[in-house]
Amino acid sequence: MNPAINSPVSTPTDLTQCTAEQLLHVYRSGQASPVDATKALLARIEKINPKLNAFSLLDEDVAMNCAKSSEAKWQAHRKAALNGGAEVGALEGVPVSIKDLILTRGWPTLRGSRTVDPNQAWDIDAPVTARLREAGAVLFAKTTTPEFGCKGETNSPATGITRNPWNTDKTPGGSSGGTAAAVAAGLGPIGVGTDGAGSVRIPAAFCGNFGLKPSFGRVPAYPLSPFGSVAHLGPHSMSVRDAALMMNVMKQPDARDWTSLPPDATDYCVGLDDGIRGLRIAYSPALGYAKNIHPEVAAAVETAVKVLQSLGAQVEQIDPGFEDPLEITTGLWFLGALSVWEGLSAEQQALADPDFKAEAMLGEKLSAMDVQQLNLKRGALGSHMRQFMQKYDLLVTPSVAVPAFDARPAGQQAMTPEAMLGWTPFSYPFNLTQQPASTIPCGLTKDGLPIGLQFVGRMFDDALVLRASRAYESVCPIPRPQI
Repeated sequence: MNPAINSPVSTPTDLTQCTAEQLLHVYRSGQASPVDATKALLARIEKINPKLNAFSLLDEDVAMNCAKSSEAKWQAHRKAALNGGAEVGALEGVPVSIKDLILTRGWPTLRGSRTVDPNQAWDIDAPVTARLREAGAVLFAKTTTPEFGCKGETNSPATGITRNPWNTDKTPGGSSGGTAAAVAAGLGPIGVGTDGAGSVRIPAAFCGNFGLKPSFGRVPAYPLSPFGSVAHLGPHSMSVRDAALMMNVMKQPDARDWTSLPPDATDYCVGLDDGIRGLRIAYSPALGYAKNIHPEVAAAVETAVKVLQSLGAQVEQIDPGFEDPLEITTGLWFLGALSVWEGLSAEQQALADPDFKAEAMLGEKLSAMDVQQLNLKRGALGSHMRQFMQKYDLLVTPSVAVPAFDARPAGQQAMTPEAMLGWTPFSYPFNLTQQPASTIPCGLTKDGLPIGLQFVGRMFDDALVLRASRAYESVCPIPRPQI
């Protein structure tokens, strides 16, 4: 089959620019196969990835073997179409990358670190990896992350600097920067990231993708993050519908995660195009405390809110009424870093990213009473937001206060709470509250860098966050970088 597509539906002629939904369409129709798509993807990776450094591991043999298996399943499906069709997976033949914090059977999970020994048994899939594999996705690569996912930019002594496909002088953000850069650049239509303080939404905003941080526990994790119950797993995708397809697969409970939510019968694709007419949306341009918001970010988000109003939403500009919880976030985060640091030998510690060491040393300063007070403050914030969201269906904010900044090596800036997260004041509060939150592009700066719009939903209302994101996408399509 030829990777070029001649389809009556709107699909790109280049398979690497197809969404997951579009790939499933062309597989179903027989216009192209998973082998075609995977070959096209690997060729594009060879050409583009040297500019980006999005992958810590690429396995062409595994990818092609998976693609051939999927191709056979699609052929059987089409032959049996008159009798209802043979079964195919929900993501059969769709290439997917996995962040290098997530266990993947057969591949080392080095967590962006030189301290992890690759020469050990790698025979366990994390829940999300297992579900994607069962759904027929073609696993082809692990994506780069800063060491142990420790910061909002993607660099490490282990893998170097990952770069932004809109401007390779800029960071893709982090810690899921490799995932976001790959999806934006057409190096796989979907990828799995993690979000402990914005680590799905920051890079998705910087790279111009759709990213979703689901309600905590909706996507099971194993092993649990050392950073505790602020850490979520979520999809990066070229479209909102692709994220919905991923959520249908990733949401299945797993007994290994004692925090995972009960079974969820929701089909996240159903009702996705129902719009937002009549929804009550709180719009907070600064959450009441954010400073130094880039003027182009503020203007783009304000324009996007007018689009939401034009779609029939009832928008009220109001702050949710809490103080900046940066101290809570970084305190809990630094404590998690310390827990990892103290498990390393002196030889391993000598190999660590200086930024990660600095975080661990800040964690060392916290007393047991400090931690207790942080958790109590977090609980009060969560309660406050549950009550605030009784009046509103959604909260809308900027995703990140600034566009992507310059990419740089690890250890180039003193690690403080403000340096770590002060420029992304809209992301970390909703890790503390565990609410679902998404980012979707809402424009470009004059320098051509993406700007993100954030939707925050009530706890467990992931479907509405997706629906609102899709409503915005339907009139403001996601742009693609030229790289």
